[in-house]
Amino acid sequence: MSISWWILFNTSVAVYAVIAVGATLRRVGWLTEEADQSLLRLVIRVLYPALIFSIVSNNPALKQAGNLLLAPLIGFGTIALGLGLAGAVGRLPMRWNGLTSDRQRRTFAACVGIYNYGYIPIPLVKLLFGDATLGVLFVHNVGAELAVWTLGVLLLSGHLGRDKGSGTVCAEHPEGRSGKRYLTPFPVWLSGMLNAPTIAIVLALAVNFLGAAGLLPECLAKAVEWLGQAAIPMSMVLIGAVLADEMRPGEQSPTRAQGAKLVAWSLLLRLGLLPLGFLLLAMALPCSIELKRVVVIQAAMPAATFPIVLARHYGGDPGVGVRVALGTAIVSLITIPLWVPAGMHWLGIS
Repeated sequence: MSISWWILFNTSVAVYAVIAVGATLRRVGWLTEEADQSLLRLVIRVLYPALIFSIVSNNPALKQAGNLLLAPLIGFGTIALGLGLAGAVGRLPMRWNGLTSDRQRRTFAACVGIYNYGYIPIPLVKLLFGDATLGVLFVHNVGAELAVWTLGVLLLSGHLGRDKGSGTVCAEHPEGRSGKRYLTPFPVWLSGMLNAPTIAIVLALAVNFLGAAGLLPECLAKAVEWLGQAAIPMSMVLIGAVLADEMRPGEQSPTRAQGAKLVAWSLLLRLGLLPLGFLLLAMALPCSIELKRVVVIQAAMPAATFPIVLARHYGGDPGVGVRVALGTAIVSLITIPLWVPAGMHWLGIS
């Protein structure tokens, strides 16, 4: 399948345009912070599970053992690779990376290491490759989420145990934001994994394995499909609103010179060296065509925004996270259309 630069550019711009709508709605006061909680719960507990179930429950690609086992391992491994490399850069002298404190170094490593494996890849994969590859992406993201809630939390907080504060942050999706705290007896990483999308993946995989999707009444299957179709645009509108909030200057934001250095490093790592590592990993492993497509898309992704929220909760520096997320997002409009065709060619799936 040959994908032109122009198709990829238009697809990427379409995704960011919807995110920009969310930011604009927040700035003009049409989408208030008070509405975030209800809309986020709707997306996480209803719309995304519906999308996942409609895609995964009747997906032949997910009957292959390689996609079920290797996809989440790659999701975990690529996050671990990013955290390790960004952490090493964070330990360089301040005059090189512009990071002045341990808080900034930890936040830089987390924000560069955790790529946007949810909101941007999902519409890209659906538009470019269809539902079979999208199902593999959802399974891949289970491993990515586990890495975020283990390695990512360990990096930012220094521990994996129960939250020492008033509760754990609402952690139902890697790109959403709640800000609400819940008292929980579970460790942070476990409470982060016990969410509606993960449960939907497990249930849908069971239905797919048993071949039971056809047993659902057609009217129910259609209703689930319609609900799932609303998940992607609603999610992107919400993340735009969150970005508009996070762009407000903070008291301890990096200076302009420091910001330029840390953004330059984030671009080099997130959109330069790490994509090469992802593609080399896919070349070395026995990946299916669907999984190779997922790796190619994920390799081209900018930094995620959810680590900004984690930085707030675990003593990081949100100002660093905002610069990393926005810098890589803007430049990815150019690099996504370059990396995806190149990656597909190198992996022999063009």
